[in-house]
Amino acid sequence: MIKEVLIVEGKMDVAAINKAVDADCIITGGFTLNRRTLANISAAYEKRGIIILTDPDPAGERIRRFLTEKFPNAKHAYVPRIEATANDDIGIEQASAESIKSALAKVRTLEINSREEFTAAEMISYGLAGGVNSSQLRDKIGAILGIGYGNVKTFVKRLNSYGVTREEFLSAINSVSS
Repeated sequence: MIKEVLIVEGKMDVAAINKAVDADCIITGGFTLNRRTLANISAAYEKRGIIILTDPDPAGERIRRFLTEKFPNAKHAYVPRIEATANDDIGIEQASAESIKSALAKVRTLEINSREEFTAAEMISYGLAGGVNSSQLRDKIGAILGIGYGNVKTFVKRLNSYGVTREEFLSAINSVSS
């Protein structure tokens, strides 16, 4: 049983999670979070902690940003886009039990004081920006590190905000290079 409450977007997400792990979930119902849902999330946040596990799409990222502002100590789990895509649909409900378990094994918490360890300019030298396959490479590295996919600016922000170490980053780079 996962101690924290998972915050997901829909009923089908809960069904997929139940195949993977024993966890309590709160469904946001999309971006139109009503007062009752926010009150439930707030109570879970205060009592048990929450893990935000939204879809790896623009709507899911918008919900994640909104919830992160309201609940800054929330934990974050990311299922890689490629592992959450099936039948021309993207979402947690499309992910396998193994993908969900893997994402929950790599939970990260935002650091209160973001560091400046990584820069956008540095991403170019690693092929994570400005190249033909940069987007796919960021997606793979994000999956390994458990920080999800993002454009270069978002990716660098997550590297710095989630406390990714230089060693973790280089290890992820090396694993996709080999």
